[in-house]
Amino acid sequence: MSHPLDGRHHSVLVIGGGQAGLSMSYCLRARGIDHLVLERDEVGHEWRDRRWDMFCLVTPNWQCQLPGFPYRGGDPEGFMGRAEIVSYVQEYARTFGLPVVEGVGATRLRVTPHGFLVRTSQGDLTADQVVVATGPYQVPLIPRMTERLPESLVQLHSSQYRNPGQLPAGEVLVVGTGQSGCQIAEDLHLAGRRVHLSVGSAPRVARRYRGRDVVAWLDEMGYYRRGIDEFADADAVRFRANHYVTGRDGGHDIDLRAFALEGMRLYGRLSGIDSGFLRFRPDLRKNLDAADAVSEGIKSSIDAYIAEQRIGAPAEERYTPVWEPDADPAELSLSDSGITSVVWSTGFGRDHRWIDVPIFDGRGYPTHDRGVTSCEGLYFLGLPWQYTWGSGRFCGVAADAEFLASRIELLYRGGKSHEVRWLAGVPRGSYENDDWVAPRTVA
Repeated sequence: MSHPLDGRHHSVLVIGGGQAGLSMSYCLRARGIDHLVLERDEVGHEWRDRRWDMFCLVTPNWQCQLPGFPYRGGDPEGFMGRAEIVSYVQEYARTFGLPVVEGVGATRLRVTPHGFLVRTSQGDLTADQVVVATGPYQVPLIPRMTERLPESLVQLHSSQYRNPGQLPAGEVLVVGTGQSGCQIAEDLHLAGRRVHLSVGSAPRVARRYRGRDVVAWLDEMGYYRRGIDEFADADAVRFRANHYVTGRDGGHDIDLRAFALEGMRLYGRLSGIDSGFLRFRPDLRKNLDAADAVSEGIKSSIDAYIAEQRIGAPAEERYTPVWEPDADPAELSLSDSGITSVVWSTGFGRDHRWIDVPIFDGRGYPTHDRGVTSCEGLYFLGLPWQYTWGSGRFCGVAADAEFLASRIELLYRGGKSHEVRWLAGVPRGSYENDDWVAPRTVA
């Protein structure tokens, strides 16, 4: 059976049609470089189909700065909801007529002696260069301990959660307090559901401080433009959890202590499930204190900046904890709790098994420098902390795309032959058919 894309060749293939892939396409088109964007589903799919009904951005609308397409709405200080985000991304693709082919999933990427071969659901394509822009949130991570829960419990990953009415009557356990976990817990709490929340080590940040959104202060202070190469331990920075806060209802803090005062039940990290009991680590107080310390530390840096720049910002009292746990709860009986459903807000993992090029470290993370991998002509875009804190976000992906576009153009204009630059200590070679062929040594 023939496919419409089978046998086509492009100078550049961009895999992934989210904000990163679309930004890459814009930059390539501006340079007159032939390319095609492959999108497995539809443009806006990730925002529309893997977010809950009340989802909204946690950064202000003015930070939506895709290349050539800054936010143009009437509420720059507001926070776009799910439908608005989908419209923004789709309008971006339409406005510039970007060459996106929807409904085409890449199933394999490998290097041949003549360039890259990309196997897709609609045939095989070849390219001189490839940009992987599939994003960081690929495979929902759910711990194996879920298998020890009764079959009667409804279990969802955060990517499957839509609204409180989706869950059966009864109390809800939410596991994880990253951005999704905290916002979903709030969504359920505001709907009048009794929530049991397993609190992890994610930090929090205040929504506003001293007269402005904290994001505005941090942006002015250059935090979103600070390069990963300025940190002593890049890996530790890259894999940090995001700070939890919300843009819901105009934006406000998420204070888990305040939720506890209102009836939400807080626990430490979920450590196991045994004989109908949920077991928790004794770290609830520690995790709450640590999250508050990060938030207050950010305020201190803002205070220092205001003083240094002699800015006339209003004074503001610091946060005082409104609730303290009497003890760290060690366990919870499922039969006595009234819990009928669980939402696993335990994050996502990467799945790059379809990329048959040895560019990954022992954890499966692509080795790269600002998105440029050790394989000439192969790039990544849209990774968290790809180079800056803004990388992968609406505010920073443009700079990363521009950087890669300049590298792609250099190779494109120079007409250099394709070769694989291996990691240190590994000889060069190539794929012939489906087998790795090492170069011959010369005596």
